[in-house]
Amino acid sequence: MQGVFNIDHSLCTMHHASCNKHPAFSSIKIYIVIIILYFLNTFVYTNLKKIMARFTRIDVILKMRETGIVPVFYHKDSEICRNVIKACFEGGIKVFEFTNRGDYAHELFSELNKWAEKEFPGLMMGAGSIVDAGTTSLYIQLGANFIVSPVLNPEMAKVCNRRKIMWLPGCGSLSEISYAEELGAEIVKIFPGSSVGGPDFVKAIKGPCPWTSIMPTGGVEPTLENLREWFNAGVTCVGIGSNLITKEHVIKKNWSGLTKRVTAAVKVARMFHVD
Repeated sequence: MQGVFNIDHSLCTMHHASCNKHPAFSSIKIYIVIIILYFLNTFVYTNLKKIMARFTRIDVILKMRETGIVPVFYHKDSEICRNVIKACFEGGIKVFEFTNRGDYAHELFSELNKWAEKEFPGLMMGAGSIVDAGTTSLYIQLGANFIVSPVLNPEMAKVCNRRKIMWLPGCGSLSEISYAEELGAEIVKIFPGSSVGGPDFVKAIKGPCPWTSIMPTGGVEPTLENLREWFNAGVTCVGIGSNLITKEHVIKKNWSGLTKRVTAAVKVARMFHVD
């Protein structure tokens, strides 16, 4: 827009004499510029709407609680990513975390997010393994509906809160969890889940802070015994990566087998999930 104003100013300067001699011409010219600016603003606003998150953070929170499981996945092959996302969605997943772990991962996310919007309108795509405010902004501009981080970075909170995007920071202590909640985190990620104390850590946190919502990632298994431990401890949902989407499924391209595995895991999570 600044460029438009500069161009108009230059034109007026070049034709200053003629503008003064022909006030009617000057009025028409100004009117034309106003129309151009109006349509330019409309175009920019419309396109910004297209790259904004499609779901509010409240939508994401409720869906995480409802489903109980958030798959965590990255692969450089877009076709494999599509098949994994499709298998997970058909297995009952409604929230999917794409991790920022490879070269040009943001470009791949943009492609997958646009594809998922058309193929699975109800799927909430978000970005994980984000550690700084700049990358947070990048993924938000690409339409990420939520941002997950292995660390607690206050600058990321500012970016997400400004756009009302769901933010799940990684925490490893009660002090970090409390600070994350002060910064506006509705759900905190404990990472690595098994290393910080597992389900016993969650129980210890929920004692003095029963209002805290926790999503463990790392060490979570899609089994009856393991999920029962986590949910009985009081987690809101769990993030599962390679224990759910195994290398075997990917290498053999056993997408139907992956769908069955995800379906079984979601069923178990909902069995124990009480919120």
